Amino acid sequence: MASNILSSRIVEAFQQVDRRHFMTPRRRHMADIDAAVPIGFGQTISQPSTVAQMLLWLAPLPGQSILDIGSGSGWTTALLAYLVGLKGRVYAVERIPKLKAFGENNCRRFGCANVQFHLADNRLGLPQYAPYDRILVSAAAHNAIPDELIDQLAPNGKMVIPVNHSIFELQKNDEEVASSRQHYGFSFVPLVLPRGDSGD
Repeated sequence: MASNILSSRIVEAFQQVDRRHFMTPRRRHMADIDAAVPIGFGQTISQPSTVAQMLLWLAPLPGQSILDIGSGSGWTTALLAYLVGLKGRVYAVERIPKLKAFGENNCRRFGCANVQFHLADNRLGLPQYAPYDRILVSAAAHNAIPDELIDQLAPNGKMVIPVNHSIFELQKNDEEVASSRQHYGFSFVPLVLPRGDSGD
């Protein structure tokens, strides 16, 4: 029953948050295509079926605090903002200044009042507002889930993150990862780690 309610909420979010409003004007005719679409700077707005599946695994709840890493066009940020409601909060992080402005402007025009956008600095994630009930990452880490993001996850929190060509769905207990599931066969742009990190 709970999964059916979540699925219904995600379907409703997709109906309310129209993807075309988060695409560049010359690509909006592709909004209904179930494929990743370029948004400039080597980045894409993700495939709708993949986003829907990631949101199902993430299971965001009303009132939660969510970190959205790799916010890009702002579409997933707006979907999360709708799912957590006005009592929730979404913190969006983007490393490319012009894309951060693009996503922020898109969300502002769409009326998202519970979102903050941040330009990524030399840290991974956004530790100053941690802990987060949920963390969604829309870029692929190389070989391992970064400890910095696990540290920013609240007790009993969940994170969904691509690693290489899989998506990992993990649950944290009070201090560490309690469970992890791997879903194979996905492709994402790479997660750019801070300078000096072992992933560089």
